[in-house]
Amino acid sequence: MGKKATAKKRATAKAKPKKAVTPKRWSEREVVEAFTRFQNASPEPKGELVSVNNFTLLVAVVLSAQATDAGVNKATKALFQVADTPEKMAALGEEKLRDYIKTIGLYKGKAKNVIALSKMLIEKHNSQVPKTREELQELPGAGRKTANVVLNIAFGEPTLAVDTHVFRIGNRTGMAPGKNPLEVELELDHVIPARFKTHAHHWLILHGRYICVARTPRCPDCLISDLCRYPDKTVYAPSR
Repeated sequence: MGKKATAKKRATAKAKPKKAVTPKRWSEREVVEAFTRFQNASPEPKGELVSVNNFTLLVAVVLSAQATDAGVNKATKALFQVADTPEKMAALGEEKLRDYIKTIGLYKGKAKNVIALSKMLIEKHNSQVPKTREELQELPGAGRKTANVVLNIAFGEPTLAVDTHVFRIGNRTGMAPGKNPLEVELELDHVIPARFKTHAHHWLILHGRYICVARTPRCPDCLISDLCRYPDKTVYAPSR
């Protein structure tokens, strides 16, 4: 073999990307242990969006896309005092609705969707929030995550809503890795025992919001740090 061929072979070998290391899969015992700890720490977790009925819950979740719950609650406090039914919201109209929610990101598109979904509820669902994922996803501005949140909170269904926090936890910890929210949702649904599913997405969302944050996760304060597969755990003196 000539010098050029040898050099080319070496260059090719160097250029090969390193094979990704797949973290060891969580055992059933570890998953049960994690959710038992979450349950013991917070037996009845609640979502942080404020609503007064199923309709306002639906609206709040639609408004929360790419926005914080605190920001949505601030905007909807006054809104829900004047429009807490599909009829009242439709009567309010898109322009007036914008005035209430203009502090929320993408408020123009969201106002359009909320008025449209209010009219659809009146015309197609007798002004009631539907109880199936398929019907909820047909509503303007309501995707799978919105449907899962509403099904869980309004109707007690054991659905798992995967937002940015849950997606991050599923992948970072190795509990439920996936390339997109649907993959993570399906994996969580597969590994989490039925007895934990009603509250599972609340535990995970709150954990991601306050402990397993995007930057500098609070690993020393984490209830499941010893189970987590994340290789770059934050190290500092714990606050508790």
